[in-house]
Amino acid sequence: MDKYSFLNAAHTAYFADLYEQYLQNPDSVEPSWRAFFQGYDFGSESYGMQGEVIEGVSTQIPEHVQKEFQVVKLIDGYRTRGHLFTKTNPVRERRKYAPTLALENFGLSNSDLDTVFNAGEILGIGAQTLREIIKHLESIYCDAIGVEYMYIRNPEEIKWIQEKLNINDNQPKFSADQKKHILRKLNEAVSFENFLHTKYVGQKRFSLEGGESLIPALDALIERASEYEVKEFVMGMAHRGRLSTLTNIFGKSAKDIFSEFEGKDYEQEVFDGDVKYHLGWTSDRETENGNKINLNIAPNPSHLETVGAVVEGITRAKQDDKYPENPSQVLPIVVHGDAAISGQGLVYEVVQMAQLEGYKTNGTIHIVVNNQVGFTTNYLDGRSSTYCTDVGKVTLSPVLHVNADDAEAVVHAMLFALDFRMQFKRDVFIDLLGYRKYGHNEGDEPKFTQPLLYKAIAKHKNPRDIYAAKLIEQGVIDNDHVLKLEQDYKTKLEGDLEDSRKEDKTVITPFMQNEWTDYITVEEDKMMKPIDTTYSKEGLEKITKVISSLPEDKKFIRKIERLVQSRQTMFDENKLDWAMAEHLAYGSLLEEGHDVRISGQDVERGTFSHRHAVVKVEDSEEEIVLLNKLSDKQGKFFIYNSLLSEYGVVGFDYGYAMASPKTLTIWEAQFGDFSNGAQIMLDQYISAAEDKWKLQNGLVMLLPHGYEGQGAEHSSARMERYLQLCAKDNMYVADCTTPANMFHLLRRQVKAKFRKPLIVFTPKSLLRHPLCVSTVDEFVNGSFQMVIDDKNANADKVKTLVFVTGKFYYDLLEEQEKLGRDDVALVRVEQLFPLPEQEIKDILSKYKNANDVVWAQEEPRNMGAYSHILMHLEEAKTFRAASRRTYGAPAAGSSVRSKKRHQEVIDYVFDKTKNNQR
Repeated sequence: MDKYSFLNAAHTAYFADLYEQYLQNPDSVEPSWRAFFQGYDFGSESYGMQGEVIEGVSTQIPEHVQKEFQVVKLIDGYRTRGHLFTKTNPVRERRKYAPTLALENFGLSNSDLDTVFNAGEILGIGAQTLREIIKHLESIYCDAIGVEYMYIRNPEEIKWIQEKLNINDNQPKFSADQKKHILRKLNEAVSFENFLHTKYVGQKRFSLEGGESLIPALDALIERASEYEVKEFVMGMAHRGRLSTLTNIFGKSAKDIFSEFEGKDYEQEVFDGDVKYHLGWTSDRETENGNKINLNIAPNPSHLETVGAVVEGITRAKQDDKYPENPSQVLPIVVHGDAAISGQGLVYEVVQMAQLEGYKTNGTIHIVVNNQVGFTTNYLDGRSSTYCTDVGKVTLSPVLHVNADDAEAVVHAMLFALDFRMQFKRDVFIDLLGYRKYGHNEGDEPKFTQPLLYKAIAKHKNPRDIYAAKLIEQGVIDNDHVLKLEQDYKTKLEGDLEDSRKEDKTVITPFMQNEWTDYITVEEDKMMKPIDTTYSKEGLEKITKVISSLPEDKKFIRKIERLVQSRQTMFDENKLDWAMAEHLAYGSLLEEGHDVRISGQDVERGTFSHRHAVVKVEDSEEEIVLLNKLSDKQGKFFIYNSLLSEYGVVGFDYGYAMASPKTLTIWEAQFGDFSNGAQIMLDQYISAAEDKWKLQNGLVMLLPHGYEGQGAEHSSARMERYLQLCAKDNMYVADCTTPANMFHLLRRQVKAKFRKPLIVFTPKSLLRHPLCVSTVDEFVNGSFQMVIDDKNANADKVKTLVFVTGKFYYDLLEEQEKLGRDDVALVRVEQLFPLPEQEIKDILSKYKNANDVVWAQEEPRNMGAYSHILMHLEEAKTFRAASRRTYGAPAAGSSVRSKKRHQEVIDYVFDKTKNNQR
């Protein structure tokens, strides 16, 4: 039998290699292991570690050495599985796991308890009895904090964690003043919820009761972070505990929250507002060491976890703009619910961004307010994983499970998490295991679905009273101390309540107002006014020269060389295509000092190989970004191929645009259809955020759209969905047909003194269409045209006036030329929202002889822009609609069938007797 049979294969290899290293050079192993091996008395026997005997005659390892390795296995067991046997659940018995950490499972017994083992060196406590070693391990791994980290593959991180845990046996050690401060913050959390509960009976507030220790933990986090010179916090959290966090951490006046509870109207007519536990907040806090920290809590919708992606984008924008040398000075915190973090796929998308070049934020602190129930669903029905935080293991992030009743342990864990993030710039998760005192909201009856749990909760003391009793027992405070804390805070709240009742209107403070001081709020009339987007010919020549010239000392694929060089040719020949429109728009904005950020699947090259904003050196794959070589004073051009995510990435880029209004921020869908994976972001943020939260946002969404026979999933960007979301002044929607119009549209987005989301239905086949070109002069002296009239039409001759949008125009133009029809005018509607009604009416007046007015679209009747035109233009009710029939799918899978349907629509545009649309 092999002398290492008592070890599993992994241990055998590890210890064998380590001991072999020690035999060859004792100084090459760590001191603790050196002491461990030196403690053996081998006598005349010296063993190699692969089974052979070097000098001795025995082939069996001595019993005391075998026992040492068994103790090492025990230590490893605690490190790996100790979290399963903690005291972390305040209101339930923990689930039972096997095998346990019992001695017999490691080849040890009670008779070994008083034996001294050198294995204690591994824990930094020196040679100790097994009893002391186990006591130390229980304190570190099986008390109020359970730690998961042994799956981490970076030895430096594991060593750091183990050394950190060994300090004070992973037990909090706070001074009397620090303990009093923790108690004060706990009291604020408890008293605030009690106050709301009595003053606003039955109103929804999604209280923190059962997880109040979050408040002192966040407070400690901010104070410690200021010592690391963290300058800004960006936090996202859903409903649970949000009002308490706003008041007791972010400094929002309780008066304002009471005003929101009173249900008063808002001070602005254009602002519809949102429920109080969705609103964002920004404030500055001076910490105890005199440093100032900017605190931001992002507004969030009821779609749980959505805000996490937005927070990461806000953080990255701030890092890129203000702290490029030390991005860790902006710290993102995302507070999750236990049911949401384990149930929502967005969490996985956001977690996967954590180390990606285009999305990393130097580590996020994830905190789970773990109620052990999701609405009425028990945790056993809410996930298959052991823990709700198991998604954190995707990025090998450490996870700390903490008993929310133990306030000191919670604060201790939070500080551990911060230290790890600042040291390694990686994510860390805290699972704050508590309970939910009431139902999902304060009007629910939780005993319907969890009668036993809620019987236990009803008898359970709140964390403040538990902690106060502990401090009284320790002699840190007396009984009157808590009563005074409670009375003083309640008196303050009563004053705030009285003040709030004197206010007639609710005033909502804008989120991140510092970033938006240079921007105005506008309504639809100002959105329609022209904006100067011209740029000098000399400037465009300079940009063209740079983006047409690859480094001569590097080798590129010949096709890339020709493509890049063709940019100069296009400029010289006065025929600029779609890609040049983009490059010159970006380049001109960069030269004016703006940054540009583009992300999405395959955006560097472009899904259809038109952009090539990043080119690769052939023999090294070094990346060359010519738009970053324009001048010394230019803005920064960021472009990143994203992970295969729509929801998470759109949320991230929306957050980025929110925090950096001076940046042109673009998300491009691989195909327009794929944006439906981000529908929640579209519904909750992009279309509604200004109405709900006073939030402007200039995110641009480029959605490739057009019927080229590519089937149901690669044809339609579902423009009808965006148009249905349009109202008053909430966004722009465009469907450009010329490169020059795209150039001016992108520049308008940044040159305006306000910000609105911009949805652009971009082409696929038009990227290389010979007619889809513009002159240099149209770039230099032009502007964005909301409607493009038919420049070839003689108004007196026109009998059929066709309004069309997008790529379909070129299909109709080809047919018109083939038929020689000079009695037809093709007018392009380039901006679909706000709809240029007056311009369209002017066109109708111009073509007074047209007795046949057509709305033409390649999309089915129930899709595309037709219903939108009907809704916003009274005259459209008399238009003849030429489109595909109504269909459930956007397009046919058969290219033959698709082509046939496409031609039918074209035929009907030019001959109303060929109506196959019924």
